[in-house]
Amino acid sequence: MAQYTHVELLTLKGPEYRRVSTAPPRLPTDEEIPVVDLSPIHGDAAARAALAAQVRAAAENTGFFYIRNHGIPQGLIDGALSQAKAFFDQPEEAKQKVSNFKRKHMDGYHAVGTTQVNKTETKDRKETFSLRYNGRNDPTQPDASPAWDDSPMWAGTAHLPSFRDTTVAFWQARLALARKMVQIFALALGLPETYFDEVVTHPGADGLYVHYPGTPEAELQGKDDVDVGIGSHTDIQCFTLLWQDMSGGLQVLSGADEWLDARPIPGTLVVNIGDYLQRLSNNRFRSTVHRVYNRQRTSRYSMPFFLGFNPESVCQVVPSCVDEGHPALYEPISCGKWHRDRLALAQGKAIAT
Repeated sequence: MAQYTHVELLTLKGPEYRRVSTAPPRLPTDEEIPVVDLSPIHGDAAARAALAAQVRAAAENTGFFYIRNHGIPQGLIDGALSQAKAFFDQPEEAKQKVSNFKRKHMDGYHAVGTTQVNKTETKDRKETFSLRYNGRNDPTQPDASPAWDDSPMWAGTAHLPSFRDTTVAFWQARLALARKMVQIFALALGLPETYFDEVVTHPGADGLYVHYPGTPEAELQGKDDVDVGIGSHTDIQCFTLLWQDMSGGLQVLSGADEWLDARPIPGTLVVNIGDYLQRLSNNRFRSTVHRVYNRQRTSRYSMPFFLGFNPESVCQVVPSCVDEGHPALYEPISCGKWHRDRLALAQGKAIAT
């Protein structure tokens, strides 16, 4: 007989509890986490509509899917991974020079054990370097310029050849892809494909390098479970683009309350729905609980990109997801306030009103 426990998640309305099977993670079916060929994104209206139908099915099921033929060159991905490794291979004192705690900013370094995304689980065994949206790095902005290289963060990494240039180029490529995906999500919601274009001109757009250190052999052999790499959570923004290495470790909660082993597939990115897009879709699209474990002695690397809308844009449930039988479940809120309040909740701070 199947046995279950519960995962506790913090929300702005208090804790929520999700039933979770205690069985080991299993492989997903093709319907639970499908592989979507993104090449029709450059096709005619019929091709894009067919692509949107595939995305809609995935978003309404588990809220996770892989994309292939996404257009980001493999050489750029490899270069970004190389720069991530070079950064994390530094002594701790060198990484702390660009700590975002010191800079009181979203950009920069978070050390291992300084975050705990789920307060009922262990601290997160990971370290990160993050780059948030800056119009100077956005080629679509008229005032974009190379002046960003004067930032103290870049000064703190100037000794790493190509770190700044590659990191920004990879961030730009993912932002361009995310803006194309926004149009497909609009079609998937039964809206004109340009419906969200005005709210992604200067969006929340955070690109991260993440390093999950290897787990010592003694710990692997010493207990049934190791510390979580990142605890059980849902993503805050609209959606996430994730590159992961071949180590494995990403686990996704299925609609049947079972952990799915979202193993890496070469040449793909993982896309998953975030909480803000679930709000806009009136819960049609699913922001699904997921977590990461690194149950191996060697390092695991991933490079997620989180896309939200322009911070000041106040968005509400879209009209295609509301009718007499399905009233809007959520009040309008700006993406910036939503993001700030959720981050404050995660950090145990008071919510601004």
